Amino acid sequence: MRLLLIITATLGLAGIIVYFLRATFRRMGRRALLRFRARVDRYKFAQKQQTITEIIAEPVIAEAVRVHAQEVGESEERTWQRVRHYLDEIVPQFNVLAYYKLGYSVANVALRMFWKASVQSATPGAVSRLRKDAIVVYLINHRSNADYILVAWALAGSVSISYAVGEWARAFPLEFLFKRFGSYFIRRGYRETLYHTVLEQYVMHITQRGVTQGIFPEGGLTRDGRLRAGKVGLLDYLIGAGREPAFRSRLHLVPVALNYDRVLEDRTLLRELHESDRPHRAGRWQQFSEVTRYAGWNMLRVITGRWRRYGRAAVIVGDPVPLEQWFRDEDSLAGGDVFSLPREQRLGRVQALCDDMLQRIGAIIPVAPVPLACAAIQSFDGDIISRSQLLQRMTEMRDVLTELNARELRSDREIGETFDIAYRMLRMRHVLSRHGDSYVVLSHGRELVSYYANSIAHLLGDFEAGVRSRDALPAEAAVGAFPLRFTR
Repeated sequence: MRLLLIITATLGLAGIIVYFLRATFRRMGRRALLRFRARVDRYKFAQKQQTITEIIAEPVIAEAVRVHAQEVGESEERTWQRVRHYLDEIVPQFNVLAYYKLGYSVANVALRMFWKASVQSATPGAVSRLRKDAIVVYLINHRSNADYILVAWALAGSVSISYAVGEWARAFPLEFLFKRFGSYFIRRGYRETLYHTVLEQYVMHITQRGVTQGIFPEGGLTRDGRLRAGKVGLLDYLIGAGREPAFRSRLHLVPVALNYDRVLEDRTLLRELHESDRPHRAGRWQQFSEVTRYAGWNMLRVITGRWRRYGRAAVIVGDPVPLEQWFRDEDSLAGGDVFSLPREQRLGRVQALCDDMLQRIGAIIPVAPVPLACAAIQSFDGDIISRSQLLQRMTEMRDVLTELNARELRSDREIGETFDIAYRMLRMRHVLSRHGDSYVVLSHGRELVSYYANSIAHLLGDFEAGVRSRDALPAEAAVGAFPLRFTR
């Protein structure tokens, strides 16, 4: 009897503690939302199992299970287990405390440690003025794995964003954290029809329920600094929410452009560019060794007081693009519903939309000091450039950028000050060396000059040809590089 009383009392105490902890966490979550005044899509708070149950109930899933079972000779019961496994892998469980307490705090510290981060809007308030039931999808150029952190931090004051994340993040603790942040995982390059049917239904499901998402239409990191050609699979799934006409007027795409004075993985990306046609790439152990060495070296710099930030990390949020008119135009061209077209034809239409969005992203790429200085260096034929020539060329380029309405950061700053900021970074990276009143481009730094110059070359009008002609990167390695053309 005494043992029973002890067990009962213990369980009761544990229940009281759990109740108060939950109440405390709920209060903390409400305070976090009030502090940021952010809009969190209500459906993000849905239980994971509820979402899985709703998707499994879709007739499209049942048909896909039947077809898959017949094609591979598998029992339908086993195929349903496969579907549940895919959904368990894909569907996240959003936690407001993880996003706004842990995630934002870590992002704020990390960004302040590495860069001076800034956020601008092409038209202030354009996104906030959208109708309350608008479904917003942010399309972002992809320069670094830090893009996820930078954009989430930049938008934290207005909305919580759910990313489509590749398999690279499916490792502890990244998988746990990303799922608590509301992001969902996708298997890139996985061709199974059943999996893509499940993924498509999930993406359409959350889009129709108003979940704000962020995707990288290039499908991967740029290796040479230029915008890559768009991949439309995920965008097609998102647009699929418009199969129901009521959602067509609510869908909006928002271009987001990023640029950095230093991309953390730049040398690794350049190496991958050269190794793209080679059978043997850097293994996991080599990558781990490089990351460890990099972290150790920078920790030593922090301890010795030699740590310096990596310059600017800039975000520019473009104007929303409503899809209602696009649906009307495509329906007219199709002679009916655009979704009645064969998938190959529809994807061609979606590709044109994706290309247009990449043009919009390219048009608002921020011009940070290092890319501007590298573009100026790249436009000279020689590797030894006088300071006066370099400053004059940077001034000319800045005038072109102003004329083309490019988003240049701190255009009110003296051009000499802008170059000095860039030079500190380029000297630290052993890209540029000063000799008297001239600067020498070091041989092993030429590729980095090309990499950063490529990020803004398309904005430079008549200077673009000169910048491209000095490109030190493999011309054929950037297969599918997205050709951008802007006119004055």
